[in-house]
Amino acid sequence: MDDDRPGDIRLGTARGRWVILATVLGSTMALLDSTVVNVALPRIGEDLDTDMAVLQWTVNAYLLTLAGLILLGGALGDRYGRRKIFVIGIVWFAIGSLLCGLAPNSTTLIVARALQGVGGALLTPGSLALIQASFHPDDRSRAVGLWSGLGGVGAAIGPFVGGWLVDGPGWRWIFLINVPLAAICVPVALRHVPESRDPRAHHHRFDILGAFLGAAALTLVTYALIDTAWWAGVAGVLVGVAFVRVEKRRPEPMLPLSVFRSRLFTAVNLVTLCVYAAFGGFFFLVALQLQVVSGYSALEAGVALLPTTVLMLLFSARSGQLAERIGPRIPLTAGPLFCAAGMLLMLRVGEHASYVRDVLPALVVMGLGMVTLVAPLTATVLSSVDTGRAGIASGINNAAARAAGLLAVAALPLLAGMGPEAYRSATEFNDTFRRAMPMCAGILVLGALIAAVAVRRPARAGVQPECRVNCGVGAPPLEGGAAQGEEPAAR
Repeated sequence: MDDDRPGDIRLGTARGRWVILATVLGSTMALLDSTVVNVALPRIGEDLDTDMAVLQWTVNAYLLTLAGLILLGGALGDRYGRRKIFVIGIVWFAIGSLLCGLAPNSTTLIVARALQGVGGALLTPGSLALIQASFHPDDRSRAVGLWSGLGGVGAAIGPFVGGWLVDGPGWRWIFLINVPLAAICVPVALRHVPESRDPRAHHHRFDILGAFLGAAALTLVTYALIDTAWWAGVAGVLVGVAFVRVEKRRPEPMLPLSVFRSRLFTAVNLVTLCVYAAFGGFFFLVALQLQVVSGYSALEAGVALLPTTVLMLLFSARSGQLAERIGPRIPLTAGPLFCAAGMLLMLRVGEHASYVRDVLPALVVMGLGMVTLVAPLTATVLSSVDTGRAGIASGINNAAARAAGLLAVAALPLLAGMGPEAYRSATEFNDTFRRAMPMCAGILVLGALIAAVAVRRPARAGVQPECRVNCGVGAPPLEGGAAQGEEPAAR
């Protein structure tokens, strides 16, 4: 008979399978909504009669609240119960999704996307943390592997499902489909997933002011880039300075700046900013390029992007093993260069582009670069700090990647000279796309140079990542088990 206590559930039991189902459903909902929306953007723009700025905000409103609150979401779960916060996040995410699906205008859609991001920030840290806390130590590693692999499969089929929904029932269903998924996930979680907390969390205070200032700074800078409002940029920088000052002075900050005393941690996060800024801009623009310029349907555009995800699903674990043998410097230098080459190959994709001749080679090279760098990046982040700080290090790295992506989505159209109606004109969009791709490639080359100069093999063996498979293009995986300073599960 299954034990109700956290830490005693066995993977081969019925209850163990229910726990896997609940956590996979929750994490997959949040993962898909950060990527599938890109495929739907042209239809959203046409249906709501919006300009390019609204399409940018449709992506960035979600990323803003997710990046700004994800560290706080993990802390709330530790104190008040991981299952409780996870379920609240699922419900919140479903309500936001319903509002997105019913949105009568662009303003409502943007507000609803921001609400979705809040739900994502609550449920995302809790998903892996629940796996860690629920399963028996002998099964924990296999449970994490199963959760990671099934999440990868979900990420792989997501663009196909998203494209099919956009071309079939309509773009609103990429949001509405989350409602029945949440209706399955919530009762399963409440009935089968045991509650768990970190007993040490009650001795800590929440850094609400830090979370607010960080999110406000990101919002103002993003607004400045999208709407070319100089005053918002100045205000964003000032709020950012205030955020750093507050975090320096608080005894228990959301973002402990002392972690950046590690030169390796700082270097790897700079590489992360470069890599995920390029990824964010690339996947935002490529989904539009394939539909606006090359004439692909939403389904064809979604399926076209599958090679990157499939390659990561199949080979990211092996890449991590290779990096353990040779060290992180070579993978973190070569990976961004492969990705840069893939982005430059995308310059071949124009009107009437052949998938086999023009699109596929670029995405295969891009995928190989992502395979090469993502797993070593996560491992190096965890190895660059003391074991007790691995969780916060992983959270900072994840939040930095999401912030980099949202700033790239805001800045690239401005830097490439995209007008407000660019996505309605194949000629104009193609011209600006050709200016944007070299910019993305240049950011990746900068990341490779930082890795070559500043990244070295960690001086000591650190925490190894629990997630051996990562298929998300928006951020490295969160390492929930280490977030409470626990020792990594046995392998």
